[in-house]
Amino acid sequence: MDVPLWVWFAVLGAILVMLAVDLVAHRKAHVIAVREAAVWSAVWVALGVAFGAVVWRVWGSEAGQQYFAGYLIEKSLAVDNVFVWAIIFTYFAVPREFQHRVLFLGVVGALIFRGAFIAAGSVLIASFSWILYLFAAFLLYTGYRMIRQRNEHLDPEKSRALRLFRRWVPMTDAYHGQRFLIRKGGVVLATPLLAVLVLVEVTDIVFAVDSIPAIFAVTSEPFIVFTANAFAILGLRAMYFLLADLIHRFVYLKIGLALVLIWVGIKMILKIDVFYIPTTVSLAVVATIIGVSIFASLRATRGQGRKAIEAPTDPPFRMATPEELAEVEPLWRRGRRSGDDDAAPGGSGRTSVLTG
Repeated sequence: MDVPLWVWFAVLGAILVMLAVDLVAHRKAHVIAVREAAVWSAVWVALGVAFGAVVWRVWGSEAGQQYFAGYLIEKSLAVDNVFVWAIIFTYFAVPREFQHRVLFLGVVGALIFRGAFIAAGSVLIASFSWILYLFAAFLLYTGYRMIRQRNEHLDPEKSRALRLFRRWVPMTDAYHGQRFLIRKGGVVLATPLLAVLVLVEVTDIVFAVDSIPAIFAVTSEPFIVFTANAFAILGLRAMYFLLADLIHRFVYLKIGLALVLIWVGIKMILKIDVFYIPTTVSLAVVATIIGVSIFASLRATRGQGRKAIEAPTDPPFRMATPEELAEVEPLWRRGRRSGDDDAAPGGSGRTSVLTG
């Protein structure tokens, strides 16, 4: 598959434009309603499908099927990200109007990290073909582990990343609007929102370790791997606000995702030395597994409405009081030439202070 360099730049430029449009559309902090989330979800899915149609037309049906298979795998596995985000935001009592800002930066970070993982994976596969056996074994083990641990949930308070962040980064225990950093008394402090962002990024890296090998089982073309990941990730924020209150209804989805990982692991093993399973078959199998798991989940929980995750009675973080907000200094302040009051004997008469 020959992809000119200008096409790569064009796709990256389009992604940046879409991110900018999303940022402008949500520049003011507000609670994302279900209707708004549904509209944005439809927009992102339409863009992803439209790009797949372009791939199909320009590079042929096999490339198009590989893209859609990869897109479906990544979109399905991303649902697990959504549920973990809901747990994190609920546990740390992040106000809903601030969550989009965290997720926006989280998605930007995810695109960067996944791009690096995809580049590294492509180099490894090209240099060491036997690495596919490790990928396949990892997928099989991960699928098995997901089935065994299907009823276990993330405990944010026990996160090693959070403990290290609290240990090494000075921070306040109160949210100060959408700020990630504040300055008080001349000292720069992280807010809980930055700690939550770090935890969101770390969990996405963990999920990427599962999903990147999975898509390499479908295609080894870096362009398809990256674009399928990118378009699947771009709609995650809207998907979160659409599905966050429906976690309790997807009771069999984790089993479905585990079976998808096991399936692509088996496909990868067979692909190496035995038999190449056509992409059409792979796409049909993945779609069937996900479709059945969603249908079975909704049927088993029919009659249940939206229900937010139960929040802790004593969350670790709180909202800053008006008095605390008034104490916040500008994060950055330009250096200025001191006047007579600032001059001191033997001094330069010039000070530069960074404030937040």
